[in-house]
Amino acid sequence: MSAVQGWTVPGFDSVREAFAATVNSLDRSGGSCALVRDGELVVDLWGGAGWERNTTTVVYSATKGVVATAVNLLVQRGALDPDRTVARYWPEFGAAGKSGITVRELLAHRAGLPVVEKPLTLAEVLAGGAAAVLAEQAPLWEPGSTHGYHALTWGWLVGELVRRVAGTSVGAFVARELGAEVGPGLRIGVPVAEQVGIAPLVADVPRPAERDLITDPAALAAVDRLLAARSDPGSPLVRALTTNGVLPTPDAAAWNDPVVRAAEIPAANAVTNARALAEMYGACVRATDPLLAPDTVAAAAVVVSDGEDRITLRPTRFGLGYQLANEAVPMFGPGCFGHPGAGGSLAFADPVRRSGFAYVTNQLRMSLLGDPRAVGVAEAARAALDR
Repeated sequence: MSAVQGWTVPGFDSVREAFAATVNSLDRSGGSCALVRDGELVVDLWGGAGWERNTTTVVYSATKGVVATAVNLLVQRGALDPDRTVARYWPEFGAAGKSGITVRELLAHRAGLPVVEKPLTLAEVLAGGAAAVLAEQAPLWEPGSTHGYHALTWGWLVGELVRRVAGTSVGAFVARELGAEVGPGLRIGVPVAEQVGIAPLVADVPRPAERDLITDPAALAAVDRLLAARSDPGSPLVRALTTNGVLPTPDAAAWNDPVVRAAEIPAANAVTNARALAEMYGACVRATDPLLAPDTVAAAAVVVSDGEDRITLRPTRFGLGYQLANEAVPMFGPGCFGHPGAGGSLAFADPVRRSGFAYVTNQLRMSLLGDPRAVGVAEAARAALDR
């Protein structure tokens, strides 16, 4: 049994119990969880192999929620208009039939650019070369007509948009604008010399075939389509998750590479922990001096994309950059916004409960039936908040 360290305020012991259950199910790994209620840190827990209070790890697409917060700050300040075209801020992006794509459509995965078509080397990808290639590329579907998860390309596209508007990289913008709220425990791009206290990702462990547990014919058909897509190197899903084979995602070995951690990959390589993420989201929705004004939060949580995702083949729901609560990612319920990360991490805000929640783990797990770890801890946190 792995000891859980940290603390909870009275009334939140059930969160410790739920978190301990996830830590004790891990193999050579650990994690952290945190909950902020109206600006107050009420849960701060960590445990497992190698984990201390300030341990961080790569959180994959939970990064997108951090970048979405940066984008919504720019919207709030009037520097970026979601209903203007991307080409208004980034003229080169308007090539190949993309001149009408709006910022809102780009943020909600409706631009039709989930795959980098031109072969790139890893060095080119890590240097940010994908943004210029995507600007020249034609969309895979009529922009705005449907949505498909831009697993890695979202970060390069939105990161370039932030650079054009803010005059700095998204990693530098996050450090400058969010650092006061969360401290140094949240970074996108960590120089090799500063990569201290980062828990390496641990590969998924073999488990019994989950497909055998599915009895509903419709669910079974959906899972079989997903399995077929995962096993086909030419499928849009695999190409989106691997940058055409250059940067496989999720993959412990690839993303533990110090050079990959040092690059800015704004869709996937934030290095952080649960406390920093919960504090960021809690700051967005606290009653006094919130990071995002209530009107900004309300606008960010308006549904732009909803239903089956043509890339992941699962139901997804997006607002202004954030993933919104749905049946697949319930969070605390309707109104919540944030983002999960491949492998198990999850972080979000709840404007009704004025709370920020995060669960982070370095133990990758890819489940057909949904990962119960973060969901279980989040449910315990919601119940404690509602008592």
